[in-house]
Amino acid sequence: MVNILTHKPIKLIAGPARIKKLIEKLAKQILQAHPELSDVVLVGIRCGGVPVTNRIREIFFREKNIDIPTGYLDITLYRDDWTRISQYPEVKRTEIPFSIEDKNVVLVDDVIYTGRTVRAAMDALMDMGRPRKIELAVLVDRGGRELPIEPTYSALRIKRIAPYDYVSVYFKELHGRDQICLERK
Repeated sequence: MVNILTHKPIKLIAGPARIKKLIEKLAKQILQAHPELSDVVLVGIRCGGVPVTNRIREIFFREKNIDIPTGYLDITLYRDDWTRISQYPEVKRTEIPFSIEDKNVVLVDDVIYTGRTVRAAMDALMDMGRPRKIELAVLVDRGGRELPIEPTYSALRIKRIAPYDYVSVYFKELHGRDQICLERK
């Protein structure tokens, strides 16, 4: 999670209306690949993936009248850098109240950068069972991978961002506002 006290906004990329359209675009991409949503489950990566997941779920319910199984994944102990972050990491709850065995899991996050978060999430999922397929849906793809991991679905691709800049996504559920910003340390 980005510490908003130490990062300076450079540019507003999206406000509430655009974020709503971007999430609708993600939902549409998923529906094109899985029109019936059979055997599809949504799993949001804590923290930023949770609001995106919940909003996609609402769209599926509104559009298809399907209450798709939805869960939330904490990857803290699967991160390859957790010992650098803190000797006592803050572990949140993983809530996946259904089996992922032989399911099409759509893993959801707000931003993909290096690919390390997604790798950790896939490791955590594999400890829970063997899904038929794992797909990745991200609100923002900012490029700059360190691992060969690419999203299956992305709503916004941002090119040419300096390595010291951040794409920060703020959600009203977590931060009191919906914004995507380019920020600098």
